[in-house]
Amino acid sequence: MDNASLTSSLLALLLMIGALAALPWLLKRWQQRQQGRHAASGVSAQVLASVAVGPNQRVVTVEVGQGSTKTCLVLGVTAHNIHCLHVLGQPAGSQPVAAPPDFAVTMAQLRKDDPTPQP
Repeated sequence: MDNASLTSSLLALLLMIGALAALPWLLKRWQQRQQGRHAASGVSAQVLASVAVGPNQRVVTVEVGQGSTKTCLVLGVTAHNIHCLHVLGQPAGSQPVAAPPDFAVTMAQLRKDDPTPQP
């Protein structure tokens, strides 16, 4: 193998490595531009909370809309479907979404109210 073919092979290898290194940056820039186009068209959505309830199953609270038309949706999300579980009645900006109560506290309250005897 002569020096010219070795140099061209090395140059081609360096170009491929450079292209692979630049690919994530280019992809991120493209995604930012796509999000900017969606925001400019009046579509606005933001995930407020997400809770896993099983394998490939989540309950997600999403805020959609802009200004006074903001609405919170509670969605059930699986690998194959998305179902609207509840639409919160008040606009999202009027009251913050409260954090769910602690599971241990809820269970203690339920046991306290339960009239059946404990073993």
